[in-house]
Amino acid sequence: MASRPRGYGMSAEAARKIAGKYSDEQEEEARVWIEAVLGEECFGGETGAENVQRRLKDGKILARLAIKLGAKFKVNEQSMPFKQMENISNFLSFIENTLGVAAVDLFQTADLYDNQNMAQVVSCIHAVGRKSNAKGLNVPQLGPKEAEANPREFTDEQLRAGEGILSAQAGPAQDQVASQSGDHYGRGRQITDVYK
Repeated sequence: MASRPRGYGMSAEAARKIAGKYSDEQEEEARVWIEAVLGEECFGGETGAENVQRRLKDGKILARLAIKLGAKFKVNEQSMPFKQMENISNFLSFIENTLGVAAVDLFQTADLYDNQNMAQVVSCIHAVGRKSNAKGLNVPQLGPKEAEANPREFTDEQLRAGEGILSAQAGPAQDQVASQSGDHYGRGRQITDVYK
């Protein structure tokens, strides 16, 4: 696949902003977690966005990770670009549809394959780690524990008790109401002296 020009002007600035979001600390946590789940050293001790991208680009590590987490597909071992992108796509499909990772946490195949947004790739791996623990899979903890639903149930009596309470927006005292008196917007207050 031909390499893309890096761009100029706004596209170059956008690329710099995306690269600025990359965290070496999060990358290390993600690398260590992947190696712990797979039980092998996948990155050869290499660090940095370029090296991580080079190791993950063919999608084989991600596909093996998905299989360890319960996916039922085969890793494409061929070196053709569309087969490598298929590995990445299979990983993304599994983590979204089966594992339940939110769509906002996913990355696009081009983010990894074309090295366009490695910060999102690392963030997605963290989301996979959180969701794996939330699903009860036997994998190490990655990042904070995912929040669990904690629904509240109120009786009708408790709900009615709140109806008689006025909020602070009603005014400083309970017998006053909120107003916009004294607020002036737009043109300033005009004071004119009229002498006749």
